[in-house]
Amino acid sequence: MPIKNHQYNSILREYDARRLKSHREAMARREELYQKIPRLKELDNAIAHGSIQSAKLSLSGNPEALSSLREKNAALSAEKKALLVAHGYPEDYLKPKYLCPDCSDTGFIDREKCHCFQQAIVDLLYSQVNVRQAIGRENFDSFSYSYYSDDYIEESVKMTPQENIRYVVARAKEFIANFDTDPGNLLIYGNTGVGKTFLTNCIARELIFTGHTVIYLTAFELFDILERRKFARAQTEQEEEYSEAANQFAHIHDCDLLIIDDLGTELNNTFISSQLYQCINERLLGRNATIISTNLSFEQLKNNYSERIFSRITGNYTFLKIIGEDIRIRKKLL
Repeated sequence: MPIKNHQYNSILREYDARRLKSHREAMARREELYQKIPRLKELDNAIAHGSIQSAKLSLSGNPEALSSLREKNAALSAEKKALLVAHGYPEDYLKPKYLCPDCSDTGFIDREKCHCFQQAIVDLLYSQVNVRQAIGRENFDSFSYSYYSDDYIEESVKMTPQENIRYVVARAKEFIANFDTDPGNLLIYGNTGVGKTFLTNCIARELIFTGHTVIYLTAFELFDILERRKFARAQTEQEEEYSEAANQFAHIHDCDLLIIDDLGTELNNTFISSQLYQCINERLLGRNATIISTNLSFEQLKNNYSERIFSRITGNYTFLKIIGEDIRIRKKLL
């Protein structure tokens, strides 16, 4: 289901703002280097003049002169790149720096929506501003093993907490590496505060940055969307609510990765169980990856949800248990 016009236009305005900012920054770099390296300005002027001449010769139908001019322009461009490198700058230093190099922040590639535009729609529909901020802080570069003890063996996994988290992170990176060829599913479980959400944010960041659409929802948010979509009648007083829920629902089954955080914190009932089964099953049938994080133990998961759900999860998900102390408490004590 398409998003509303005002939502679509708000995304386009954001892209326009990105491009304008990139071009302004490129112009500022250009003016700065013109002062430091006057020859650069001479080369740019010569290249611009050569481009105009090339256009004129293309229209006049003089292939020999056009070929000669193109060689001259290529030599000027090569000199410009060499001059930048000689002064310690990369060859593309004067070009705009786009957030998405694939579409140059236009949002489109050959009239088709770029992967970054698809993610922008998802971010808007699901209000993923907090997620965007989180993955800027919580990623594999900032992941620290020092919060996990290495001085005792946890009997349930036969490893120290630090050995265990290194194993879990390695499996998470395998999940990312194989995502395009063999998408899988993860169930990340463990006590409160051991880093489950941090790890899912690490995975989300890597996949978003490689052009995949990721939806991050707490279990409460997921079931709220499913409930509103099922029970809100498309009548005048509820039309907007129904439309919003339907828009959100449309992406839940089809996005590249769905993250369901804190499963087990919702108020479970027959409706919740049936909707969870449908969501899990539809994504399995569509070969779309899902990550579930939960504080529930293996036994609690089995007892709290239907046999059908438990069977689908155990048969199609990789279980990753994180052990250790509450990191938030450890940070306060350090």
